[in-house]
Amino acid sequence: MPACSSLAQLRAACLDLPEGHPAIAAAVRKRDAQLTKPAGSLGRLEELVAWLAHWQGKNPPVLEHVEILVFAGNHGVTAQGVSAFPSEVTAEMVANFASGGAAINQLAQLARATLRVFPLSLERPTADFTQMPALGEDEFIEAVRAGYEAVRPDADVVCVGEMGIGNTTAAAALSAALFGGGATRWAGRGTGINESGLARKRSAIERALARHSAILDDPLATAAALGGRELAAILGAVLAARHRGVPVLLDGFASTAAAAPLKKLNSRALAHATASHVSAESGHGHLLEELGLFPLLDLGMRLGEASGAAVALLILRAAVECHRGMATFAEATVSRRCDGPN
Repeated sequence: MPACSSLAQLRAACLDLPEGHPAIAAAVRKRDAQLTKPAGSLGRLEELVAWLAHWQGKNPPVLEHVEILVFAGNHGVTAQGVSAFPSEVTAEMVANFASGGAAINQLAQLARATLRVFPLSLERPTADFTQMPALGEDEFIEAVRAGYEAVRPDADVVCVGEMGIGNTTAAAALSAALFGGGATRWAGRGTGINESGLARKRSAIERALARHSAILDDPLATAAALGGRELAAILGAVLAARHRGVPVLLDGFASTAAAAPLKKLNSRALAHATASHVSAESGHGHLLEELGLFPLLDLGMRLGEASGAAVALLILRAAVECHRGMATFAEATVSRRCDGPN
């Protein structure tokens, strides 16, 4: 990560962002217009190819080195009874990832992607943000750096996902702080909590918003106070991808909320990111609307683990294969449309 040891330095890195390769994207669109199909008939597949080319700087775009990065962290706010599962499940699921037994293992293999998992101080949960900031400034910067350094410069696409019991509470609190509307708008059932659990979750979020009200006009300070290590790492990974010319597929509610402070700092900060899907977690659709992101899929998923992003990789592969493999009208000697007089 650029020499960042403070929120001020990190903020500067978030504001100084490359804008990609518009001329290369234009060349891809020009060839797309010559392919053997009616103009625009492949819909968003055509848009995705141009988007990949814009940020990769490659014509045609490629999907040879695709990575799925899953960051794991534990949250002190689970002490408030906001989850249906104990925090021990985070480490247990990390072990499950390592042994190949999770959904993301199967999806990564299908999508021909490399899965890399980063447990972040699981033995040391964040502070309970109803009592104090979840992370101090140094802890937050450390987690952001871990995510930043996880992104390899030769990656063609990066998918970001998370594992962390309690992180939908953190995501909802962060979303409420950044975009308003309170806990009722943002808090859903997460791992499947009942009505009393949902009431505890909403109460914890409201108390956190009140406790940290003085810093909520600063997106990075807010991310430190209300987020978690895995969310900070995703922010770092998305930032690194922008600096290194790597397109990003965001997963569900938690990973989208993790990236949201970047958009609040810089309106163009997520131009290199696409929403893979809209999850069944109630706040995710609202958050995508706030960020101006349009999901590729709506499958009622709410697992996390970058599972939705991994499924969306198949859509990207379809887009690239059509663009690279289709013949132009001239190559196929197919007559083009002729709009003559009626």
